Amino acid sequence: MDDDGTRGVRGSSADRVPGPALPPPPTTPPRVPAPAAGPRPGATPVEQHPTRPGPASPAEQPVPGAPVDAWLRTPRPPQEPGVWRYGYTPPPPEEPEGVSNRSLLVGALISLLSALLLWSLWRNGYLPYRLVPLKLFTPGEWWNPGTSGGPRTIEGSDALTVYEAILFGLLAYGCGRIGNFSELFRRHVADRGQPFLALAAAAAAGLTQLLVWKEALPVVRPVLVLVASVAGGEIYQSQTVVNVIYAVIAAAVLYPFARLGCWRELIAARRSTAAPAPDGTAAAPAAAASADQWPELRTAGWADAADTLTAEVRTGGMNDVDVARLRHAWTLATRRPDRLAPLAEAVLRTGGAAALHPSGHRDLPRRGARHDVLTGQVRIGRCADDPHNPYVRRGTGLALEPALLGTSLLAVGPPGAGKTARLIRPVVEALALRALAGQAAVLAVGGAGAPLGPDDAFDVVVRLGHPGSAHDIDLYGGTTDPDEAAAVLAEGLVGDVGSLDSRRAATVLAQLLGPYRAAHGHFPSVPELRELLDGTPAALAGLRASLEAAGHHAMLRELDARSRQAGGPGDPAPALADRVALLDRPAFTGFFATGPDARPFSLRALGQHPLRVRVDLPERGHAEASRLLTRLLLAQFTAITAARTDTTLFACLVLDDATHAVTAETVRGIRRLRSVNAGAVLALRTVDDVPETLHTPLLGAVGCTAAFSGITTWDGKRFAAAWGKEWVETREVAQHTVFADQPFTRALHALRKLVTGKAVTTDAVTVRQVERERWSASELAYAVPAGHAVIRLATVEGEHAPPLLVHLDG
Repeated sequence: MDDDGTRGVRGSSADRVPGPALPPPPTTPPRVPAPAAGPRPGATPVEQHPTRPGPASPAEQPVPGAPVDAWLRTPRPPQEPGVWRYGYTPPPPEEPEGVSNRSLLVGALISLLSALLLWSLWRNGYLPYRLVPLKLFTPGEWWNPGTSGGPRTIEGSDALTVYEAILFGLLAYGCGRIGNFSELFRRHVADRGQPFLALAAAAAAGLTQLLVWKEALPVVRPVLVLVASVAGGEIYQSQTVVNVIYAVIAAAVLYPFARLGCWRELIAARRSTAAPAPDGTAAAPAAAASADQWPELRTAGWADAADTLTAEVRTGGMNDVDVARLRHAWTLATRRPDRLAPLAEAVLRTGGAAALHPSGHRDLPRRGARHDVLTGQVRIGRCADDPHNPYVRRGTGLALEPALLGTSLLAVGPPGAGKTARLIRPVVEALALRALAGQAAVLAVGGAGAPLGPDDAFDVVVRLGHPGSAHDIDLYGGTTDPDEAAAVLAEGLVGDVGSLDSRRAATVLAQLLGPYRAAHGHFPSVPELRELLDGTPAALAGLRASLEAAGHHAMLRELDARSRQAGGPGDPAPALADRVALLDRPAFTGFFATGPDARPFSLRALGQHPLRVRVDLPERGHAEASRLLTRLLLAQFTAITAARTDTTLFACLVLDDATHAVTAETVRGIRRLRSVNAGAVLALRTVDDVPETLHTPLLGAVGCTAAFSGITTWDGKRFAAAWGKEWVETREVAQHTVFADQPFTRALHALRKLVTGKAVTTDAVTVRQVERERWSASELAYAVPAGHAVIRLATVEGEHAPPLLVHLDG
């Protein structure tokens, strides 16, 4: 970002960024260019890209077509690692395993029919001794003699009426409990929500009122009898009292249905949505606390700047990258109070274009994944509804962010599994957006033609072996220390040779790089380094003469030591020369230059500027050279990021193909990245592309791992061992044959066996806790569907999520 002209340098030294990568910050507010028929001749991608936030495509905003203010106000609650937080709503509580809908409906129907049958038998007098309990608690003169005798007096008739109402209530309650009507109501009515719930409750209330007033349900007469017994029969001489009693009965019947249908809540919700909030009253506190009102600026006393940004957000003058960039710029400015005033003035002058990225870009030319730039998340898929996944994660979105990438990520899957399109490219895209917001630097390395993004989505594009490449790679990582350059270069050249000690190789290189730099002021080019390693007499004699003329006696001793060790047993110089010869090819003529006119790109710039860099390797014609360069870039990245002092920027290296790039030293370097706000993303076709001795250290060094569909059982075994085991509950059912002792029982068992063909058995169920692998090797190899991956995530703070089966839609 320009930070009002206080940052943004250009140049070609180790501490500076190549000129075309970072144009100088604009001195005037950016203007929206008029549409042209095409790019002007000779224009670089940076110049052709307009400095305005283009219209958001459906994939650019978390919600298609959502305005920035609504996007900004959407809640993002803290969640477990990897949960897509934008607009997250927790799932309902997990329901215990219950009966199926069919069994529930059949049970309710049987219970209802049984209750109707019992009530019919009761009303028609077919049940014996039905009045015995009532006669035990009432005077005998009320009843006719005998157990089945009916009421003799009016008091007996009234008692029978109340008695029947009580029995009906008990029968209805028992029918509801046995038939599980509450669960039936919850599944098929309550779960459908409003307004269906209210309408269903209203229909049931109307039907019940009809049955009550038709006296099909014993409600009205028992109530009238009870009121008369308490207040006397004279109370019914007043029509008003009768009407009041009828109204109370109707309200009492209606009340349970109102509670079930949530009528009060529905009416309150409709009134709250229909009535607008009064101006300046209830809406004012909500607006003051809203995120689109920029409360952090208002709190600091810059209300004018906050009003400017609020107006731009609401009028569409800012996009999500602008919001994230300005929030980050304000956070950095608060750490240095002298920068608050310049930033606020820039906001008042240029609005959402303040604190621009040095390239002048405010967005990527196009996006292919779903991003939430405010949190830095990119959604790569959705957790499948699978028993391996915890219930709370099923159906939720899975996202990656710097807090996860800071532990580094290893993705393994065969060609065509979707590693590049569904994982690597979304990650590179998210980091590029993060770089435009001034919060990250990304280096994406892949083969020529790899779909890592268009050229105008990067600040620096290095096409090794392509004559039209505007940039080069510094083999020495931009350092001026010969020992440091030798250590990193040795790791890149022969780090994969297990029989060769990289420390001895670094010593040999230091014995040549130090004298050469002392004599010429820069490190040797590839042809010159090859001649020195081969021990060419003319090259060594020329270097010796230059050192003697300059009086570098210490470097002469280094050169003499190299001459004495040359050709000895175990000398690594021939192996180093053979590897350097891979880069000394006609296709690389003009590349890896080190003279004063050279313009190499140094990885040291990643730790100082929010750069977006892509390196295209010539994998087809120079596969071994591409692997060497990949190994060299990985070694340089781990060494440079570990040595930087300012860790404000998140630096990330993305290798689309890390085959034979991982060494013992780089594994140790990857383990140190999380402590310096950096990470690496490595993609492999199989774990066997890494030396066998590094399988366990590599899986232990990275915090995030992804196993794509189609991996072998050997790879699955390594992932299963790395992910560990968990305690699960198992049920074992054993069937035992039943032997009867009685002749009649034995005859029944023999008849059953004759009919069914099976002996009579009984089940013995054993439930116990056992420790099992979260994912077995066979499940990873054969149970992961196409387009899916099993991903395990961890954060730099130590939080972790279990391996999740994810449907990748990145």
